Amino acid sequence: MSTALDSAEVELAPEVAARPRRRRARKRGIDRVPVWQRVFVTIVALYFILPALIVIPMSFSESSTFQFPPKGFTLNLYERFFTISNSPSTNWLGSLGNSFLVALLAAALATILGTAAALALDRLTGRAPRLLRTLMMLPLVAPSIVVAVDVYVTFLRWHLVGTVQGYVLAHAAIALPFVIVSVTAALGSFDRGLLRASASLGASSWRSFITVTAPLISRGIVTGAVFAFVTSFDEVVIALFIRSPQVQTLPVQMYNAVTSEIDPTISAASSIIVVVVTIVFLAPQLLGAKKRRR
Repeated sequence: MSTALDSAEVELAPEVAARPRRRRARKRGIDRVPVWQRVFVTIVALYFILPALIVIPMSFSESSTFQFPPKGFTLNLYERFFTISNSPSTNWLGSLGNSFLVALLAAALATILGTAAALALDRLTGRAPRLLRTLMMLPLVAPSIVVAVDVYVTFLRWHLVGTVQGYVLAHAAIALPFVIVSVTAALGSFDRGLLRASASLGASSWRSFITVTAPLISRGIVTGAVFAFVTSFDEVVIALFIRSPQVQTLPVQMYNAVTSEIDPTISAASSIIVVVVTIVFLAPQLLGAKKRRR
């Protein structure tokens, strides 16, 4: 009897051992990315990276005009960019400082207002929140030139044209929808039972937000702030309408360098913008990856 059982186990052993291998092979087949998808993703990535691959080498060229492939290697364009000038048309460093200041203030204002608006819309019920959310998305779908004209006419009455306050208010308005969308998405997975538990322990609504809500939706808030900063830093249409000789942002300076005169310093400015925007986008992801590893 024992001999018969031993022979049966020997016969079943190869079949049992083969089953996990088949499952592993099937899993590898399912998870495997098709070749055409890899090729498509590579083409799209090259399409987005190609402008940077052209502009960045041109910023080190010795030529006095735009030329690709570049001639020689020099840092003269970067030296000209970081040189403080009394003339607004050549003061690239001053324009960069204005862009950073306006972007930081606009991102802070848009993040505060957008987070508050998202929380309020999340608590409302019925059709009203949908209508309000749609109205707040109008800056995303409205033509930039229409928004710029409206902002210019309004700011003329308020004496905000050519001021830092005007830049901040205008850029915060167009960046607000990005914060609302990001925070609303984070609130979709938020457990409201935690707020009831916090209230039952005697916490006020403000303390509940600081200790419970804000940490759990912090990723959405940070993402919205990053998009608001980049939107303000890159915006040029509205900035062209409300600019002044004393206060103008880097995108406006770049626009003037192309339209009024051919200044190759714009290639150095473009390279700096690419690096800054890349760092701003990648920094939260790298920090989040480190936290997940810990």
